[in-house]
Amino acid sequence: MKLQINKTFYLAMPLAMLVSNQTYSQKQPNILLSIADDWGVHAGVYGDKVVKTPVFDKLAKQGVLFQHAYVSAPSSSPSRAALLTGQYHWRLQEGANLYGFIHEEDIVYTKMLEDAGYFVGYTRKGYGPIQKGREQQNPAGKQFKDFESFLAARPKDKPFCFWFGSRDPHREYKLNSGVENGIPLDKIEVPAFLPDNEVIRGDIADYYFEVQRFDRETGELIELIRKQGELENTIIVITSDHGMPFPRSKSNIYDNGARVPLAIYWQGHFEGGHTVSDFVSLTDLAPTFLEAAGLKAPEIMTGRSLYPQLTAGKDGRIQASRDFILFGKERHVPSQPAPDSSGYPCRALRTDKYLLIRNFYPEKWPAGTGDYKNAFRSETWYADCDNGPTKYYMIKHKDKDEKHTYLYNLSFAKRPEYELFDMEKDPWQIHNLAYDPAYTKIFKELSEQLDNELRATGDPRVTGEGRKLDQYPYTGGVGPQYIQYKRFLETVNW
Repeated sequence: MKLQINKTFYLAMPLAMLVSNQTYSQKQPNILLSIADDWGVHAGVYGDKVVKTPVFDKLAKQGVLFQHAYVSAPSSSPSRAALLTGQYHWRLQEGANLYGFIHEEDIVYTKMLEDAGYFVGYTRKGYGPIQKGREQQNPAGKQFKDFESFLAARPKDKPFCFWFGSRDPHREYKLNSGVENGIPLDKIEVPAFLPDNEVIRGDIADYYFEVQRFDRETGELIELIRKQGELENTIIVITSDHGMPFPRSKSNIYDNGARVPLAIYWQGHFEGGHTVSDFVSLTDLAPTFLEAAGLKAPEIMTGRSLYPQLTAGKDGRIQASRDFILFGKERHVPSQPAPDSSGYPCRALRTDKYLLIRNFYPEKWPAGTGDYKNAFRSETWYADCDNGPTKYYMIKHKDKDEKHTYLYNLSFAKRPEYELFDMEKDPWQIHNLAYDPAYTKIFKELSEQLDNELRATGDPRVTGEGRKLDQYPYTGGVGPQYIQYKRFLETVNW
């Protein structure tokens, strides 16, 4: 299917009365997007009893909390490209891959808002690299040292759109920072696909410490807005670009990699205190921001505005059509054996009860090759899985006993073409039912639905053009991972 790009923008009609019975103000709202780097659904309001996220929890309780929010891809720049363009990453050419470009014809909501009079900027991690064929400005906006300097530079008559791109809780972590800051190891719930011991608990605690720092810094931004008297006219969104940087999480399309926190708050403009169960994508944020600003989203965007969810004034499923979500992955880093520079492409369909995954190249290594001497990039070693104590422990102890071998295989061994999980019976997605005769009917129905939905989006993987996504160059770096592993082992006593 050849995608047609609509470059014509139209001002939308003024928004109608909201369910709170407050008339929509013609004044364009400010927009604050606070996006974490590698944060899964670990927050008090999601039921985590250890990590402390008072800012997110309060905003979620006063605004709208989304239970089923997913990224387009569990990889940083493809996820952010999808958020900025309001499109699935597989439609974005180079942008489908890590360190890919966003092209000039790929409309981003930040540019539309800037053209409509917004003052647009970001700090820390935006999107990279710069858009191909564009002026040398990050798609997230003009870069500022911090939010305070952004506010100081903002013209008084302009609404703002600000992207706070935290680098927390991305690795590397300061070893034992979690324990040293009072995070109790014995209270941590370890995912069932990881070994449960002090090494892994300590690593999760270090991750929690950085989640808490992100939460605190987001609170500082909100306080600056409050002091300027603009809280009532500011939409605040807190989310993440994908899940936690652990094995079988980041760079994987299980829930631990693709599901993210999402809370949206706009004081006085919609009734807060509601939890929505609709399946939503971060691609939905772009059309939501545009609608709030009185602009019409371009037809090319696959995301749908979240206004129905924000203004419904109730909990649960708001739109019956939002009973599933699509997501997937292209190349994270080139981590296969030489001379293969491609990634590990896969797609997923998630419903309330099931997760179906299709792995397009089951002959490849989902976390990258462990043969670092013959990897496409020299010294890269299981490179689709971030370095850290959990990864190191699992590889070093993979032959310790049957349980360790089983868990190692879940994260690092090759996978079949299809995976199917019953989310009610198997919330950690460990037991593959795709080839179980008892699930033949549901597998057939879901696989047909996945294929049809992907085809409708113009996904090259199902329209016969998938190989072109493998051929785009990789512009990022990959460090000497095996050497880092050996150095780490010299500092620990397992």
